[in-house]
Amino acid sequence: MDEKTEFSLRLRKAIEDAGYQVRPTVLEREFNTRYWGRSVTVQAVRRWLRGEAIPSQEKLQVLAEWLKIEPHALRFGEQAAESIRAKRRQWEEGLDFQERETIERYLGLPAPQRKVVREVIEAFVKAFPAESANGQDKK
Repeated sequence: MDEKTEFSLRLRKAIEDAGYQVRPTVLEREFNTRYWGRSVTVQAVRRWLRGEAIPSQEKLQVLAEWLKIEPHALRFGEQAAESIRAKRRQWEEGLDFQERETIERYLGLPAPQRKVVREVIEAFVKAFPAESANGQDKK
């Protein structure tokens, strides 16, 4: 099965789970009442439901919000969404307060200064590869 067909199956299930009929006219009406961009046609949503097309990321966000499903789960499936959640948890749990504060400060720097900081970090990783790979740099 290709990704368009798999998306179509997830979309159909999400529509049913939300209590709506899986019909192009229903999807077109419900989508367009929530989307502030250019309206989609019945033909366009029919292509989504038939597995012939996948909506743009912006439209996918609107669909996901309406159907109360994570955008990644709708687009790529629940397994992909869980993988993203697991990585996010790992990232959040793996940092202490000082590290978070440092990252926030880094993100507040202008792009040229962030580039310098990245280059310094890369130089450290290259100079001390075994310590960085084994996590021995955390004290």
